[in-house]
Amino acid sequence: MSQQARVKNRAPAPIQISAEQILREAAERQEQQILDPVSKIHDAEEYQEYLSSRRQIFEKNIRYRREHIGNWVKYSRFEEENKDFERARSIFERALEVEHRSSELWLRYAEFEMRNEFVNHARNVLDRAVQILPRVDFLWYKYVYMEEMVGDLPKCRAVFERWMKWMPDDNGWMSYARFETRCNNLPMARSIMERYVNAYPSSRSFLKFAKWAEYEAKDVDLAREIFESTLAELEPEEINARVFKQFSSFEERQGEYERARVIYKHAVNLLKLGEDITPDNFEEEEVSKAEIEKRNELYKSYIAFEKKHGDQEAIESVIFANQRAEYVKKTTEDPLDYDSWFEYAKLEEEHGDHSAVRDVYEKAVANIPPSEEKQHWKRYIYLWVYYALFEELTMSDLDRASEVYKTCLSIIPHKKFSFAKIWVYAAKLHIRRRDVKSARKTMGIAIGLCGKEIIFKEYISLELAMGEVDRCRTLYEKYLGQMPHNCKAWAKYADLEKSCGENDRCRAIFELAITQPSLDMPEMLWKSYIDFEIGESEGDNARRLYQRLLERTNHVKVWISYAQFEGTPIGKGIEKARSIFKDAYDRLKAEGLKEERVLLLDSWKSYEKTNGDTANVSKVEKMLPRRIKRKRMQTDDNGAELGWEEYFDYHFPDDETADGNANLKILEMAEKWKKMQALQQQQEEDDSSDDDDDGSSSDSDESDS
Repeated sequence: MSQQARVKNRAPAPIQISAEQILREAAERQEQQILDPVSKIHDAEEYQEYLSSRRQIFEKNIRYRREHIGNWVKYSRFEEENKDFERARSIFERALEVEHRSSELWLRYAEFEMRNEFVNHARNVLDRAVQILPRVDFLWYKYVYMEEMVGDLPKCRAVFERWMKWMPDDNGWMSYARFETRCNNLPMARSIMERYVNAYPSSRSFLKFAKWAEYEAKDVDLAREIFESTLAELEPEEINARVFKQFSSFEERQGEYERARVIYKHAVNLLKLGEDITPDNFEEEEVSKAEIEKRNELYKSYIAFEKKHGDQEAIESVIFANQRAEYVKKTTEDPLDYDSWFEYAKLEEEHGDHSAVRDVYEKAVANIPPSEEKQHWKRYIYLWVYYALFEELTMSDLDRASEVYKTCLSIIPHKKFSFAKIWVYAAKLHIRRRDVKSARKTMGIAIGLCGKEIIFKEYISLELAMGEVDRCRTLYEKYLGQMPHNCKAWAKYADLEKSCGENDRCRAIFELAITQPSLDMPEMLWKSYIDFEIGESEGDNARRLYQRLLERTNHVKVWISYAQFEGTPIGKGIEKARSIFKDAYDRLKAEGLKEERVLLLDSWKSYEKTNGDTANVSKVEKMLPRRIKRKRMQTDDNGAELGWEEYFDYHFPDDETADGNANLKILEMAEKWKKMQALQQQQEEDDSSDDDDDGSSSDSDESDS
C-alpha cells in the first residue's frame, strides 16, 4: 500500500472556493446526455422483425451464460409483455432443464402463471416445485397462499397437511393454525397447535401455543392450562426465565395478582433470582449469558410488580434483596473494595438480622490488604472500627468488641506502621468496661509500638481525668524524652504544674524548655513563659525574659510586645515604653529593615494615641516614611534577566545616607532641567511669533506706498 500523502502547508488558500461554486461549475461542465433513437413500428412485418431481433439477442445471451437465471427470466418477461404465453412457458421449461433445483426460478415460474391467471398451470408448477424442493418454505407459503386466494379451502388444507409431514419450523405450524382460525375452525386450529407442541416439546412451542390461545382463540382458561402444562410437563432444564415472565404477565393482565406473585416467588426460588447472577455461579447448569440477562430482567419485573401491586413490607423486602445482590456481586468481583463492604454492612444493619451483619463484617475484615503500605490499610482499618462499634452499641457486647480491637491490633504490622486511633479506641473501651488496668496496659504497649503524639495526649488526659497527677508527670517526662522539640508538650506540662500550684516547678520546666537546642515553635514557648510571669505579677522576671529573648532575636513583634508590657501597671511606665520603641527603631534602622520599621512606627503611633499626648503623636508621625514606586530587574537562578518589575520602597525622613541624597539630588536636578527646557521652548515660540508679525506689517507698508 502506498503511504498517504502528507499535507505540509496547512495554511488556507489565497482564493477560497465555495460549495455553491463547485456545484455550479459541475453543472456547467456536464456533458449532454445522448439518447437512443426512438424506433416506431408501423405494421405487423416490422413488429415481427423487432421480435425476431430481440429474441436473437436473448438467445445469444443464454448461449453465453446458460447458468445465469436472470437471462432466462428477462427472456420470459419479454415474451409475457408481448402476450406470447406459450413461448414464455417454454422458456421457463428450458431454464428448468438447466437448473431444476433453483427455488428462485420455480417461484418466478409460478408467479408468471398466477400473474396471468393460469391457476391450474400455477398449481401444477408449485406441486412440481414442492416435490423437488420440499424443504424450501417459501414455495409452500406461495402454494397455500394461492389456494386460499382462489377460495379452494380443502385443497389449501391438503397442501398444509402435505407440508406438515415434512415437519417444518414454528412459522409453518403457526401459519396452518392461523389459516384454520381465519376459517373459524377453532377446534381444528387447537388440534394443530397440540400436534405442534407434541412435535417440538420445548418452552418456545408451549409459549407460542399459549399466546395463540390468549390473543387469537380468546380462550383464557386454555391459555392458563397451557402455562401450567409447561411447568408440569417440561424438563427442569427446559424451563427458563421467559416461561415465568410470560406466565406472570398473563396472570397480571387477567387481574390475578396473587397468582402472579406466587409464580414470581416460585421463579425466585427455582432460578435463584436476587443472588449473585454470574456465569461462574451456574457452571453446573451451563446457563448462557442470554439466559442470565433474562433472569435479571425477570427479577426487575418482580420488583416492579411488587412496587405496583404489593404492600410496604413486600416492597421493602424486594428492594432489600435487590440491593443485597448488587453488593454481593461487587464484593465478589473486588474483595478489596472496602467502600462496598461499608455500604453492604450498613444495609444489613438497617434491614437484616444481627447474625447477617456480623457475618458481613467477618467476611469484610478477612480481606487483608496484600501490601504492607499504610495507604492501603487506611480504609481497611475502619472496617474493624465499625465492627467494634456495632458490637458495643447495637449488640451491647463489650467483651466481644474488646476482642475485635485485640484481633485488629494483632493483624497490623507495627514494625512498619501503626494506627494510633485503634490503640486509643481500645483503651477507651477498657475504661467503659471499668477495666483501668487493661487500659493502662494497652496505652503502655501503644507507647512502645506506636509512640505517636496522640498516644501521649490521650494517655495523659485519661490519667488526668482520674486525678493521677504523678502518673501524668511521668508520662510528660517520657513524652518530652522522645519529643524534646515539641513546644506544645512543654507548655502543657507547665500548665499542669501551674494548675497544681507548683509555680517553681512550672518555672523550672519553662527554663528547661527554652534551653533546648532545637524547638519547633520557640516563639509560642517564650510567649507562654512571659505570660506566666505577667500572670504572677512578676514584672522583673518578665522584663529579664524580654531582654534574654532580644539577645536571641531582633524581631519587631518582640520589641512591640516589650514596649507595650512596660506601659502596663507592672511595667516602668510610658517613658520606658517610649525608650524601648526608640531603641527598637534604632536597631532596625541599623539593620536596614524598612518594613519592620514601618510596622514598629504604626504600633508606636497607636500606643501614643491611646496613652500619650498630641505632641508625641505628631513626633511619631513625622518619622513615618514616604512610599515610592520603583522598578528593578528580575533575574532567574542562573542570572538571566526576566524583565522589569515594580515594587514599593520606603523613604524615611531621617535617612541621610550618601546614596539617598545623591539619588534625590539627581531627581531634583532632572526636574529643574525639565522646567528650564520648557521655559526656553516657550520663549523661542514667542520670539518667532513676534518676527512673523513684524514681517507682515512691513509688507503691508510697501504695498501701501
